[in-house]
Amino acid sequence: MANKNNLRNQVMGNLAWRFAERCGAQGVSFIVSIILARLLGPSDYGTVALLTVFITILNVFVDSGLGNALIQKKDADNLDFSTVFVFNMIMCIVLYIALFFLSPLIASFYGDSTLTPLMRALGLTLVISGIKNIQQAYVSRNLIFKRFFYATLGGTIIAAVVGIALAYHGFGAWALVVQHVLNATIDTAILYITVRWRPHLQFSWMRFKGLFDYGWKLLASGLLDTVYNNIRQLIIGRFYSSEDLAFYNQGVKYPQFVVGNINTAIDSVLLPAMSKEQDDQNRVKAMTRRSIVTSTYIMAPIMIGIAVTAEPLVNLLLTDKWLPCVLYLRIFCITYMFFPVHTANLNAIRAMGRSDVFLRMEIVKKIVGLSLMFSTIFISVEAMAYSLLLTTIISTVINAFPNKTLLGYSWSEQMRDILPGIMLAVVMGGCVYPLQWLELSDIAILCIQVILGMGIYIGGSALLKLDSFQYIYGLVQPVIKGFHQREGKQ
Repeated sequence: MANKNNLRNQVMGNLAWRFAERCGAQGVSFIVSIILARLLGPSDYGTVALLTVFITILNVFVDSGLGNALIQKKDADNLDFSTVFVFNMIMCIVLYIALFFLSPLIASFYGDSTLTPLMRALGLTLVISGIKNIQQAYVSRNLIFKRFFYATLGGTIIAAVVGIALAYHGFGAWALVVQHVLNATIDTAILYITVRWRPHLQFSWMRFKGLFDYGWKLLASGLLDTVYNNIRQLIIGRFYSSEDLAFYNQGVKYPQFVVGNINTAIDSVLLPAMSKEQDDQNRVKAMTRRSIVTSTYIMAPIMIGIAVTAEPLVNLLLTDKWLPCVLYLRIFCITYMFFPVHTANLNAIRAMGRSDVFLRMEIVKKIVGLSLMFSTIFISVEAMAYSLLLTTIISTVINAFPNKTLLGYSWSEQMRDILPGIMLAVVMGGCVYPLQWLELSDIAILCIQVILGMGIYIGGSALLKLDSFQYIYGLVQPVIKGFHQREGKQ
């Protein structure tokens, strides 16, 4: 019992640090993105969004699934970490050289010669990621997520200042590229200084083979997932305009910002925690259920809230030149609302060591998703966005299917668990949406919508005695009580 309590406290503490890191860094990024969106035009954003897709896909090879293999392996030691580090560095250098020479061909395919130097500069993040990747695995495995807080926040703030300065002085797309490269460099440098582990020039083929036997399936799954998630942007960039891509990308950015903070925090802590309990099916099921129910309870009102306030929100923050992104923003809010369900189910499957099941699921999901996407390519960008929403709903069923056997936790049971929170969020959205028609300023409308929405959701949760509300209240109550006690002593 003591060990379980210690693990629970360790998980909650690290989750708090990871969440603080995500919120701090992404909060800065959110503010910076608003400033840059006002300084730069949609075409600049569209150009960099296209380049980022290629880098994101290549970054999958940087990890090769070996980072997760290090986290999942029960007895990983320094030789395992050094082996993966050596392999990663060789892989990163090879990838960058390939990207360097292929950049002119990519620029020619998209009919824009300015992409070549931008691509080569942004590609430097591949080499930087090779160094950072193993440090991240070490931090995750040892549940010392406080290190991420300092590294990520430091890199984000410094890069933000430089990016804004360059945009203000008319550097256009280069401001965004330099911001990305500088962020990755400083983040990695701080992490290297604060984490005690140091790589050694050691390589064991036997250790590599054992790790790769587990990791290659995650590599294949990650590659499928990353290519699939980004292929829409590649297609939009090729068949539509850079402005269309910018509006699409801007629409996905803000739901991704919110969900990414919460989801990354949960994902990075949940996998190592579940891996420690992989021999206890009931414990893994309980952790999966709590993750799904609680994170969806938090995510649903935020996503529904952003969706119903999208128009005054975009007009206020980004100005009316970005209003075409409102439709995409609403579609992706609903899409991302289901991501906690995906994350918890997939982490449970990985923690149980079933990377084979993970890969088969990814193949099935991608066949479904690509079929829906290709049926909408020549209709419109909006139709492509709707196809992703439909795919996400179908994927919740596919991701949950194996856990009916592995954990005894079926999709229908999961839906019953999260339905009360989602329905309450929908009711809240229906109440605040009509307020946008009031003849008030955008900021006044948003303030009224947010205050009323919070009141409806929190009040409704208390009235209905929702499990997640009571769970969160139980966690927060001791903190509030301690704060009042300290205030009383003063």
